[in-house]
Amino acid sequence: MKSLDSFYQDITEGSTVDPTSLLPNDIQKEIGHFNVFDIKELLERMKGKPGMPYDRRAYYKISLIRGHNKAEYADKVIEIEKQGLLFATPKIPYNYLPQDTNQGGQFCVFTSEFLSKSKSGIDLDELPIFASDGYPIFQLSDEEVEEVALIFKKIQKEINSDYIYKYDLIRNYVAELIHFGQKLQPITALYSKHNSAARVSSLFAELLERQFPIESPNQRLELRTAKDFAERLSVHVNHLNKVLKENTGKTTTELITNRLTNEAKILLKQTDWNISEIAYSLGFEELAHFSNFFKKQTSFAPIAFRS
Repeated sequence: MKSLDSFYQDITEGSTVDPTSLLPNDIQKEIGHFNVFDIKELLERMKGKPGMPYDRRAYYKISLIRGHNKAEYADKVIEIEKQGLLFATPKIPYNYLPQDTNQGGQFCVFTSEFLSKSKSGIDLDELPIFASDGYPIFQLSDEEVEEVALIFKKIQKEINSDYIYKYDLIRNYVAELIHFGQKLQPITALYSKHNSAARVSSLFAELLERQFPIESPNQRLELRTAKDFAERLSVHVNHLNKVLKENTGKTTTELITNRLTNEAKILLKQTDWNISEIAYSLGFEELAHFSNFFKKQTSFAPIAFRS
C-alpha cells in the first residue's frame, strides 16, 4: 500500500522541491491529513517519470480528471472519454492512465482521520461511493465540470488562507464533492465478463510475480494465501479461485504453491543463506513448516536438495 510519504516523495523525486514544502503550513497531526493539487502542474513536474502505478493507497482521493483517460479500478477498466470524477479508497487498488497529452484537473488527498465522523458527521465506510463493490467513476458534462472545479477552487483558496476554522470549512467542501458524485450516474461501460475475469487473472499474476525475486534474507513475502490475494484484489476468494481455474486450469493455492516452490529451489541452490533464513523470507513461521512444505512438493528435504 502506497503511503502519503511515498506519494510526496514520488511527486518531488528528481526535482529541487522539498516534499515537506508541499504540506499545508498549519496542518497538525490531530487534524488528520489533507492537501489539494493541480494535475497539470503535477504532470509538468513529473515529466518523464513512470505513470501512476496500479496499487492501493493509504489515503482517500477525489480527482477531477480533464482529458482522455483509462481508469483501472479493482477488476474494472473504465474509459473516461473527456472528463470525469473519480473517488478512490484505501480498500481498492486503482490507477488512471492518460490517453492523450491534453490533461488537467485537480485532486485532493485526505485520511480517514481528517474526515472522521466526530469531525464531519460522515462515516466513510458507510458511503456507497467508497464501497468496494461500487462504480466510483463518473463522466461529467461541461456544466458539471465547472461546478466541481468551483468547489476545488474554494478548497484551494481556503487551504492557503489564515482562517482559523478553514479545515472545518474544507471538510464541508469535501462532503459537497462526495454528495455531488453520489447524485451522478456512474460509468458502468466495463469490459465484458470474460475480459473482466481475464483482468483478475492478470492482476493476480502481477501481484504474485511482483514479490520475486527474493534478494535478501530480510525481505519477506507479504501475500502467501488465496485469502491474502483476494483481499488485495477486493474480490471474494471463491470468485478468485473460479476465475483462475477457468483461465489457468489451477487453483489460487496451486499457483502460489508452485511459485513458492520454484523460488525455494532457486534460493537453496544459488544462495548461501541458511535454511531458516530461506524459510523466513518465504513467509514460513517455523522451519519445520517449510521443510514439510518443500518435501511434499519435491520429495526432497531442503538440505538434501541443496546438496
